[in-house]
Amino acid sequence: MSTGNSYEAVVVGSGPGGYVAAIRSAQLGLKTAVIERDKVGGICLNWGCIPTKALLESARLLDEMRHASEFGLICDNPRIDWPGVIKKSRDAATKMSKGVEYLLKKNKIDVHKGTASFADPHHLKVSGNGGTTTLEAKHVILATGARPRPLPGYEFDGQTTIGYHEAMVLPELPKRILVIGAGAIGVEFAWFYSVMGAEVMIVELMDQILPIEDAEVAAVVERSFVKRGIAVRTSSKAKGVKKGKSGRTYTIETPKGSEEFRADACLVAVGVMANTEQLSIDKTGLELHKGFFKVDAFMRTNVPGIYAIGDCAGAPLLAHAASHEGICAAETIAGHPNPGISHDNVPGCTYCHPQVGSVGLTEKKAREAGHNVSVGKYLFRANGRAVAGGETDGFVKFVVDKKYGEVLGVHIVGPGAPELIGEVVLGRQFELTAESFARTIHAHPTLSEAVMEAAGDALGVAIHI
Repeated sequence: MSTGNSYEAVVVGSGPGGYVAAIRSAQLGLKTAVIERDKVGGICLNWGCIPTKALLESARLLDEMRHASEFGLICDNPRIDWPGVIKKSRDAATKMSKGVEYLLKKNKIDVHKGTASFADPHHLKVSGNGGTTTLEAKHVILATGARPRPLPGYEFDGQTTIGYHEAMVLPELPKRILVIGAGAIGVEFAWFYSVMGAEVMIVELMDQILPIEDAEVAAVVERSFVKRGIAVRTSSKAKGVKKGKSGRTYTIETPKGSEEFRADACLVAVGVMANTEQLSIDKTGLELHKGFFKVDAFMRTNVPGIYAIGDCAGAPLLAHAASHEGICAAETIAGHPNPGISHDNVPGCTYCHPQVGSVGLTEKKAREAGHNVSVGKYLFRANGRAVAGGETDGFVKFVVDKKYGEVLGVHIVGPGAPELIGEVVLGRQFELTAESFARTIHAHPTLSEAVMEAAGDALGVAIHI
C-alpha cells in the first residue's frame, strides 16, 4: 500500500496545534507532512483568535474616540466604515496565515491540500481537487479542531442564525442581534456589536455570564454591559422564534417570565463539537469520549502511533493549549524528554472591555476543594496607571492557600488583563508563593503593580489598600 509518500509524522490540520506540532517534529529530525483542507493556520488564524481581535480592536478605538473629550481631545462624530472594519480583520488573518505558510516551508514540511481520512491506522487518504493520494505515516497527529455546536431549534443558516464564522463577515451591521451563550465568544461579540451601534441581548443558561470565571469577575463584566445598554439575561434560555416580514422575534424564558426580542440576526455560541466525522475513524479503533478523542498526558490516543491535540481532544478549547499539546506530541514521538501536559496552569482570556484574564481555581472551587483560603484583591481605581489611562473598572484577585502561601488561582478583570495574567502563569509554573509576588519590585506606574498589591492583600501586607 506504500505510495512513496512515507513520513515519520503526518499532522492532520494546520491550526495553532497542528502547525506547531509539525514544526517541532521537523526540528527534531522527523520527516513531516501536514494535511490541510482549507487555509493553513486553521480556525484560530483565519476565523478565530486573530481576526476577532482585529474586530475588537476596531471597536476599542471607536469607543475611545467617543470618549476622547475626557482626555482633552475633540473627536466629533466618529463614523463606522463597516466594509473597512471587516477588511482590516480579514487582512490580519491573511497576513498571519501567510506567516504560517512561510514557517512550514522554512522547516521543509510538505503540505498536502485536501480532506484526510484513514485507510488504516498508518495510511491516510487525502482527497482534493487533484484527486486522491495516500500517505504512509509511522505516526499521526490529529489536529482537526472543532466547529460551533448547533442549538436545536436554532439551526445555522449562515444569514439570520449564525456562528462566529459568519459573525465576522456580515455584509451589513445588524441593527439588533441576539447572542445565545455567554462564554468568551458570545461575550466578545456582544460587546463588539454593541459598540458598533447594534442593540444587543445576550442570553445565558447558567446563573452568570462567563460561567467558568470567578463570580466577582463575571459581575464586573455584567455591570459594564448593562451600563452600556446590553440586555443581559442569565439563568435564561431561548425558547422559540417567530419569523415575520420585519425580521425574527425570539421568545426568551427568564426567571422573571417570558419576554420577546426582535432581532435581525442570532449568534449561537453555546459550545463546539470536534471535527471527527470525515476521518473514517472506524478503520482505526480510535475511541471518543463525549465526541472528543481520548488522550493521555502525552496526547496519545488508545491506538498506538496516533495522537490527538487541540480542540478535537477536548477541553481546554484554547489555541495556546493546543500549541503546547502539539509540542508535547511531537517530542513524545521523537523520544525527546518532556513532562507531558497538565492543564492546571493554562490561562484563559476574554477580550471584551473590561478584559478578563484568569488562571487556576476560582474562589468557589478552591473552597469546595477543601482549601483554607485567603483572598487578596486590588482595585484598578487605586492604580495610578489605570487612573491616568481612564480605565478603572475591575480588579486583580488572588486566591491563596493560607497554610503554604500557594497561589491557587488569580483572576483579573480590567485593563490589560490578558497581558497581566502571563506574569502569574509564569510564577505558578515555578511554584512561587503569594509572598514572592508581593516582594517582587514592579515598575511604577504600571498596571502590573496591581498584581503585586493583590498578592500583598492576600497576606495582609498591601500598602495601597
